[in-house]
Amino acid sequence: MHTLYKNRKVAKGVTSMNSSYIFEYQNENEFKVKERTLRKYNMIAYKELVFKDYPALRNGKFLGNLVSENKEEKIKSYELELPSDDSFKKVHGNVYLHYTVYEIGKVVLLTNISPDEILEEAHRTELPTYKGVLISKSNPQKDIFKVNLLNMLNK
Repeated sequence: MHTLYKNRKVAKGVTSMNSSYIFEYQNENEFKVKERTLRKYNMIAYKELVFKDYPALRNGKFLGNLVSENKEEKIKSYELELPSDDSFKKVHGNVYLHYTVYEIGKVVLLTNISPDEILEEAHRTELPTYKGVLISKSNPQKDIFKVNLLNMLNK
């Protein structure tokens, strides 16, 4: 896959492409679905992603934790934790952007936004909330129990 980016041609006279990275998607439809769901249910994470993280990635500032690296082919994979409400984190887990950088072709491959289960379920159907936290329809008792437990611990 990386050879595609290595052999990418740039039109004559275009110099701005060389100074910034372009975005590609591993699966654009799935990624955009999760991005829209994030916008609807977790605006804090969405705003950080769109207004701070995407511009930084385009400018070559790679954020988050380095997960893997291939030094020979200059490929790095990152995991960036996005800000989120504490109760959302405790019930569903942290929100992460997963991406891979191909330095040779100046490409950022956006691979995933997690937690997968709740973002995919929230896209398929309107999810209810309980005390301000999303509750999955596939396992509502578990999520409600977590919210109640968190509220009891915070008292």
